[in-house]
Amino acid sequence: MPDLSLTAVLPQLLSNPVLLIIFILSIGIIVLNGAHDASNAIATCVATRSMSPGLAIGMAAIFNFLGVVLMTSISTAVAKTIFKMVNFSGNNEMALIALAAAMVAIVIWGVGTWMLGIPSSQSHALVAGLTGAAIALQGGLSGVNQHEWVKVIYGLVFSTGLGFLSGWALTKLIAALCRNIDYRKAETPFARLQDIAAAVLAFMHGAQDGQKFMTVLVLGVILAMGYDQNSTLQFPMWIMILSAASMSAGTAIGGKKIIKTVGMDMVKLEKWQGFSATAAASVCIYISTITGLPISTTHTKTTAIMGVGTAKRASAVNWSAAKDMIWAWVFTFPGCGIIGFVLAKVFMAFV
Repeated sequence: MPDLSLTAVLPQLLSNPVLLIIFILSIGIIVLNGAHDASNAIATCVATRSMSPGLAIGMAAIFNFLGVVLMTSISTAVAKTIFKMVNFSGNNEMALIALAAAMVAIVIWGVGTWMLGIPSSQSHALVAGLTGAAIALQGGLSGVNQHEWVKVIYGLVFSTGLGFLSGWALTKLIAALCRNIDYRKAETPFARLQDIAAAVLAFMHGAQDGQKFMTVLVLGVILAMGYDQNSTLQFPMWIMILSAASMSAGTAIGGKKIIKTVGMDMVKLEKWQGFSATAAASVCIYISTITGLPISTTHTKTTAIMGVGTAKRASAVNWSAAKDMIWAWVFTFPGCGIIGFVLAKVFMAFV
């Protein structure tokens, strides 16, 4: 079993430039994930003004950290799926080069969509970049473990379908139960419920995405130490803390763009509707996490918001903004995958 303590990994980072690049890029991607996906956890509570942006970001930082640490200690099902999904075995030197190319591809995709304010999924960019690079490394589809990779498709269908339906159903249920309650009296309770739901969603985001991106860090270290993917997957505390802190920094630096797109541009929500969307997304992500389905917080929260908006009326959803997001989702797999494949081929050609 590889020794992944900080004292064992630090000399590897200082002596292996490729591993250092992978490590730096991985942290950069986690920061981008915070700007993209973690922002979705707090988008509705900021948009409905139940919580200030500063307080929401602080709350997301704390619960992202707790999600990474606590859920990883309970279940690493998502991490195992990502770890086994692609094949970076064989020549460890070339595998590290290909992994570095995948990281560059993910950064390019993430920065581009962030600059446009489009909440593209960093989770699916990760899957796409790793897949493209692994195919380039192995020279074909032997770079992909189809049994594990298909879980990404299952997760995509499950999270978007259940996200939309549960957002719609919970909105209808609350509207029916509270139809005789004075609107003004319900504002404050639903504001607090929405804040609690946002904290839960931030926790689940850390549980899902923290595992995905920590897996890449660990894979790079394992390869640099001369081990292969048959090694036991483990997450030392220092990697958990570093990942959670990087995620929080991304939310603080770049979250406002995504918060505006998801929480304000697509559907105008009241506090009780924001609670419905956030609670629905949290349930979907929890189920996916314990079953090992790698899903996107962005997809899940966005489709839940669409479901909430549709429960009001179809015209309540800004389908133009939704369409832009959907196109970004559609092109993430081929787009980021091709970039990862091409960069891996280019990088390996110079070794």
